[in-house]
Amino acid sequence: MKVIFSILTILCMAIALIGSQLQQGETMVLLDEKISEIKISESNGTGEMNEEIILSIKEEESLDVFEKAITTSVKQPGEVKISEPDYDVMVEYEAEEGGLPTHGIHLWLGKENEKSTFMYITDDSIYLTSPQMTKELRRLILSE
Repeated sequence: MKVIFSILTILCMAIALIGSQLQQGETMVLLDEKISEIKISESNGTGEMNEEIILSIKEEESLDVFEKAITTSVKQPGEVKISEPDYDVMVEYEAEEGGLPTHGIHLWLGKENEKSTFMYITDDSIYLTSPQMTKELRRLILSE
């Protein structure tokens, strides 16, 4: 009886674990390198990056917030029609002589208690943040 109970317990735990992983969905990915700077500009539209920087973030705590917001945003299924992005975000990494690429990401900054939307400039998939991450992004972008 103990063996059957143990097997059932393990089976239930495995199902719960698999279910929670499937529910989380695919998240955005950045390079597994230290971020040196995040540059933000007002967007001119999807598929391109505006290089007229309005905000440069170099402080480690702020970089960590941005990195968390990006890497925890969850991919949304299907094709989505959205307006022009609010901002272009350029993620730059620490590297000798510029050896690593810059990640270009579009950002639709949500209002208070809303989710924000990220999209790689080379893709049409969108990724949503949590409302808490939107709050942190708004604090960083709008307070500067």
